[in-house]
Amino acid sequence: MLQDLDKTLQQKGVRPTAMRLLVLDYLLNQSAAVSLSDLEAYFHRADRITLYRSLKTFEEKGLVHSIDDGSAAVKYALCPDSCNQQEHHDLHVHFFCTRCRETFCLPKSRIPDIALPEGFRTEEVSLIVKGNCNKCSC
Repeated sequence: MLQDLDKTLQQKGVRPTAMRLLVLDYLLNQSAAVSLSDLEAYFHRADRITLYRSLKTFEEKGLVHSIDDGSAAVKYALCPDSCNQQEHHDLHVHFFCTRCRETFCLPKSRIPDIALPEGFRTEEVSLIVKGNCNKCSC
């Protein structure tokens, strides 16, 4: 397992430190996106700056993408293998549960291409659907 995590980081050009391996393992075991505060709560003895830098490095290398779901904190979720340092290829819808406040990636729900007027340039596209998740709808 540790060798697989190490290999994943190396393939993305990320130096596999002990903390980065732990953060990647944690992210792989989550069903919803996580915030820096979630990581701090889980790794209660870890340095906040180290956790933040791990997330930012993962994002820069195409390992995770950030999600601004309108809640107080930016959340992070793993990217598909096709993302890389130059470009994220994961334009999909995210779902924010207004009850439990978790954010989920919906990779099968793609964000359509949007035709912009001449001279306009896209920098970022996001689509957040808000409602109750399957756990909170019952």
